[in-house]
Amino acid sequence: MKILITTECYRPIINGVVTSVVNLQSELEKNGHEVRILTLSPDGHSFTENGITYIGSVPALYPGVRTALRVHRRELRPLLDWKPDLIHSQCEFSTFRMAKYIAAKLKVPIVHTYHTVYEDYTHYFSPSRTWGRAAVAWFTRNTLSHVQCVIAPTEKVRGLLAGYGVPDDIQVVPTGVDLGQFRRELPVERRLLLRKKHGLSEEDQVMVSVGRLAKEKNLEEILRFVSNSRHQAAKLLIVGDGPHRQTLERCAEELGIRDRVVFAGMVQPGEIADYYRLGDLFVSASSSETQGLTYIEAMASGLPVLCRRDDCLKGVVDGGYNGWQYDAFDQFEKSLDLAFDGGDRLKRMGDNARASALSRYSSSAFGAGVEQVYARAIAAYRPAGSRVFMLPAVNK
Repeated sequence: MKILITTECYRPIINGVVTSVVNLQSELEKNGHEVRILTLSPDGHSFTENGITYIGSVPALYPGVRTALRVHRRELRPLLDWKPDLIHSQCEFSTFRMAKYIAAKLKVPIVHTYHTVYEDYTHYFSPSRTWGRAAVAWFTRNTLSHVQCVIAPTEKVRGLLAGYGVPDDIQVVPTGVDLGQFRRELPVERRLLLRKKHGLSEEDQVMVSVGRLAKEKNLEEILRFVSNSRHQAAKLLIVGDGPHRQTLERCAEELGIRDRVVFAGMVQPGEIADYYRLGDLFVSASSSETQGLTYIEAMASGLPVLCRRDDCLKGVVDGGYNGWQYDAFDQFEKSLDLAFDGGDRLKRMGDNARASALSRYSSSAFGAGVEQVYARAIAAYRPAGSRVFMLPAVNK
């Protein structure tokens, strides 16, 4: 098949959507499909490079997000001439409008992956969470009325969409992770060098957080918990950047723990696996995740997970086996007691975490699952007598 993937962001940006797109593109190409990407450029200039069409854009409402003010029909002409068999949209804004335009012109179906719990972001435009949720529900129903099939990465998202009144076909396909880089061991010299760079000794007990620094990630809670914990020797390594960084740095100062919190900033995709391995335990307080790919990456790196309880983690984090989930500080503190008790529990749970991640979340299974959704969408959309695509059987 010829598959066009549309997304507001792409490399070198690092987030869950980009990770999903990159892994999906890789798996589809391995399986013999042609894939092109339609995304937004970092400025007002449109161009095409290496099968990726970048459309000129301007800053949007949400920090760090960009938008295109029109469909850019002239720039889309090469994609129309390429004639994709299916469009897989990943975002609901500028590039979705372009996906609709191309789909209408070519009479091909749109499959859409719903990545973002927008009601956790309504503080950016609405003081009322109730009004914000109603607006998100209306927007989501209206947007998804234009697609043939919806992919939800977890049952949490499928339930959310059902609650919004989305009537479309919703298929749960967990996003896969290219776990190869997270399986490699970190050379001792490299580990010592990185720890020294960030002021960490080999004796330090390190909690690591990886992701975009934004308000909805709730990192202030982790900072408060670190401040109140009796494990005063433990340090927190925060990997990533974003609009909320300065607020978090001020919070750490005000709590008197700035010397125990390391802001590593943004790191290159090829180095992120090394940073997971600088930690002993992965921590997160976010409840805005649709799947939580960083949890899976951490587990594949051999780190147990300590995170706020969330529906997206059902079947991912098994309490006492590969990590812990908490609802309040006392549960967080008890988990730290178990993690840092001086025994071999942390290593055993790290081994369990790696095994469960590798067995459940491979990118090949992700690609195969999405292929089946494509076949279903095309079969339902194309009129009788049209070309039929035969996909290889999936070994489960």
